[in-house]
Amino acid sequence: MGAQNGKDLLIKVDLTGDGLFETMAGLRATRVSFNAEQVDVTTLESQGGWRELLAGAGVKSANISGSGVFKDAGTDERARQIFFDGETPEFQVIIPDFGTVEGAFQVTSIEYAGSHNGEATYEVSLASAGALEFIAAPAA
Repeated sequence: MGAQNGKDLLIKVDLTGDGLFETMAGLRATRVSFNAEQVDVTTLESQGGWRELLAGAGVKSANISGSGVFKDAGTDERARQIFFDGETPEFQVIIPDFGTVEGAFQVTSIEYAGSHNGEATYEVSLASAGALEFIAAPAA
């Protein structure tokens, strides 16, 4: 995989629950991280004193964050409503030349900021709320 444009890493939200995803407008920076908890099963008999981990155990999670400026009332309102209603709708994360991650996420924080002589900005954070599906990008 060669170098990619950062603007091609997209966060999309299902606006109405009908499976039609729309890009969250105004994002300038986006980040996605995947995590897996370790389950340490090391004992006194572990070979050479090396740590041993239990394969397939532990909780898996994904976190998404983004920041940007207000551009689109529809996606801004949807993110705000998801937060206040405590919903966990479907989101898609498009990772260029890698694939698409899709699943339920909860909006865990929304921050708004602005300065006297600048634009109003926002930051949003999401946490996975169930199993995620990965669809690989087609080979080039």
